[in-house]
Amino acid sequence: MTDSVSPDLKSAVLIEALPYIQRFHGKTIVIKYGGNAMTDVSLQERFARDVVLLKLVGMNPVVVHGGGPQIGELLKRVGKQSEFIQGMRVTDEETLDVVEMVLGGLVNQDIVTLINRAGGNAVGLTGKDGNFIHARKLMLRVPDLSDEAIDIGQVGEVVSIDPGIVNLLCQQNFIPVIAPLGVGEEGEAYNINADLVAGKLAITLQAEKLLLLTNTSGVLDQQGEVVTGLNAARIQALIMDGTISGGLLPKVDCALDAVQNGVKAAHIIDGRVPHALLLEVLTDEGVGTLIRGAAANRVPLA
Repeated sequence: MTDSVSPDLKSAVLIEALPYIQRFHGKTIVIKYGGNAMTDVSLQERFARDVVLLKLVGMNPVVVHGGGPQIGELLKRVGKQSEFIQGMRVTDEETLDVVEMVLGGLVNQDIVTLINRAGGNAVGLTGKDGNFIHARKLMLRVPDLSDEAIDIGQVGEVVSIDPGIVNLLCQQNFIPVIAPLGVGEEGEAYNINADLVAGKLAITLQAEKLLLLTNTSGVLDQQGEVVTGLNAARIQALIMDGTISGGLLPKVDCALDAVQNGVKAAHIIDGRVPHALLLEVLTDEGVGTLIRGAAANRVPLA
C-alpha cells in the first residue's frame, strides 16, 4: 500500500508530525476505546499500532475501554435481557458477574494482547486492582422530580482515583489498559461508564489530551458538518438549539468537565476512521471535534 505513495508525500507526513511529537513528548494522553474501532478486526489492529507508536515517540498513552456490545452478547447467550435506563445498563448481581467477566477478563486481555503483538508493553487493570478507582452507587435522577431517584443496581460513579499505579506503569514504559470497574467502601464492585472513567482519569493525571473514540464523525451541525474548536459557551448554545443531543450529550459533558479541570484539550473522534488516533494527535487538521481548555492545544506552525 505504501509503495504507491511518493517519497515527497511520505516525507511531508513525517515533517508535519514532528512539531506534535516534540510538543507532546512526555505528556499523558488518555484514550477511551470503544465503538466500531473495538469490534472491527482491521481497526483493532490499527488502533494497537497507533497506541504503540505514540508510546515509542515519547508520549504516555493510557487506554480506558468499554465493552457494551460484548456484555450484551454474553448476557443474551445466558438468557438474560439487557435493560437500560437513561443510557445506563441496569446491573443486578447476575449482570455484574457478566460485566466483570467481560470487562476485566475477555475484552481487557484481548486489547492487551493486540498491543503487545504490535510491539508494545501493555498491562491490563481494573479499577479494583489496588483499589485505585473508588466508587459509590449512582442514583439516577428523574427529570423534573429532583426528590426522586432510580436505583439501577451496581452501577457506580467515580469518587476518586489514586494515580499511583498508572503513573508507575507509565514511568516503567508500560501502557496501562483499564477496565471501568470501581470498588466501594465495603469492597463491592461497581460497573462504571467508560467515558466517565476516562474523563476523571484524565483530570487526575492532568493529561494533555482526552480522546473519546465514537461511532460518529464528532459533533455535527445542522448541515451535518463537523464542528470543532468548541468552548463551554459554544457547547451550551449547541445543546440549547438541539444540535448536541441524545447519546452525544454525556460524551460532550465528560469532555467539557475534563477541560474545565486541567486537561488541555478533549477530542471526540471517529473510531471508524483507520488510524484515527494518529490523525488526531499528529496532524494539523485532525479527524473530529476539538473541545478546548484554557490554553489552545494546536501547535502554531509558521
